[in-house]
Amino acid sequence: QVQLVESGGGLVQAGGSLRLSCAASGSIASINIMGWYRQAPGKQRELVATITTGGSTNYVDSVKGRFTISRDNAKNTVYLQMNSLKPEDTAVYYCNLKQVVRNYWGQGTQVTVSS
Repeated sequence: QVQLVESGGGLVQAGGSLRLSCAASGSIASINIMGWYRQAPGKQRELVATITTGGSTNYVDSVKGRFTISRDNAKNTVYLQMNSLKPEDTAVYYCNLKQVVRNYWGQGTQVTVSS
């Protein structure tokens, strides 16, 4: 079993920054993909960014140039540095870990960007 614990959400003004962290524990495979998804009220959950154990990254177009995903494999932790935040970034952000055929989710952390 795998557990994901997120931290770092909160309220910030437009143009500000936040850093999300997600620590994974349990049976972590040596090869996996960690990432962040978000879900705004009334909308479907969408991918924000992912990063492989090898460091390859993928971003949704709307956050490119503003968000940076990184990870510390020794700590099984993934980070999301969010800069130049916009009100449309407001959502619950979920950490995700994919390994083998399993998909794990964190409990979510609220990010609210005021205009």
